[in-house]
Amino acid sequence: MGIRFTAVATLTVLALTTGTASAEVTDRGTVQQVMDQITSSGGVLGLQARVTDGRQRFAARSGVAEFDTAKPVPLNGRFRIGSVTKTFVSTVVLQLAGEGKVDLDAPVDRYLPGLVPYKDITVRHVLQHTSGLYNYTPELPLDPAGFEQIRYRHWEPEELLALATSHPLHFPPGTKWKYSNTNYVVAGLLIEKLTGKPYEKAVEQRILKPLRLDDTEVPGDNVNIKGPHAHGYWSVDGTPTDITRINPSLAYGAGEMVSTTRDLDTFIVALTSGKLLRPAQQKEIGRTTDVSPDYGLGLQVQTLSCGTRIWGHGGSIPGYVTFMVTTPDTGKRLQLSATSAPSAGNPAYGEIIDEGFC
Repeated sequence: MGIRFTAVATLTVLALTTGTASAEVTDRGTVQQVMDQITSSGGVLGLQARVTDGRQRFAARSGVAEFDTAKPVPLNGRFRIGSVTKTFVSTVVLQLAGEGKVDLDAPVDRYLPGLVPYKDITVRHVLQHTSGLYNYTPELPLDPAGFEQIRYRHWEPEELLALATSHPLHFPPGTKWKYSNTNYVVAGLLIEKLTGKPYEKAVEQRILKPLRLDDTEVPGDNVNIKGPHAHGYWSVDGTPTDITRINPSLAYGAGEMVSTTRDLDTFIVALTSGKLLRPAQQKEIGRTTDVSPDYGLGLQVQTLSCGTRIWGHGGSIPGYVTFMVTTPDTGKRLQLSATSAPSAGNPAYGEIIDEGFC
């Protein structure tokens, strides 16, 4: 079983899947039906979602919180958000740009001399995944048997970066787009250099505390998920194994955060409506290019088959898959967390996205 820290590619494919009839208002019963179909497919143990469509708002859940029990999934339980972390990190970098502390088009080497052995990679390249930096995660033993050997290990960001820079660039910076978790290891270290504090402190002080995201945290070496939460599983040599407790430092700024559907909803509304960024940086976060047509700066931009345009990010980390999606006017929003089951399956997340937005 391959594990990725991002579900961006999955979101791109699944969001274009039209599996339900479109409607002017999201149908709660249909959303519940699709969620039940997903949890009964075998690949997902539990599922929770928060849906907003104009004045209609509701939370829904399906499946169970723990394997071999009837314990329901918490409606606003905490979960590992994986690569949705990147949107928080990018927001902090853009805030620093708005304060004149960093130039998006300046080389990373200006601020972090010698960190990466390529002088022409800019801050923008890093945030938009156009740097060409090799993705470090395939270098980790992320199959179930191998991951058991490293799941509690502490990782320094420099170690993760070294795994990447031992490989050549995929392409000259700025010429192509390729998703790489390495970019957000660099972004996290950039925040630390510019603020003089761990990047998680900057995220807390600039985003979590002002928005009162009390159920969101950057856990570092804490292997536990605090508060109510559903458990994630996978199969190790045919045996169901609880993978909920891990040391998420191996994801660092690329995907280590924990949150809830409510907090993610509050965050994406604040971000999309301009409450976190100055006007110039607000334009930058969702700006795509010919090289990167579906990805801004830490934010995916996608047009669905029904013509609806959505912003957001997906994420995955062992045991958990997350989607945070909104229309640019925030009129329709979907936050979703799924926990993996020991058995294989093909979750149709795209049907929920389609029902929510089309």
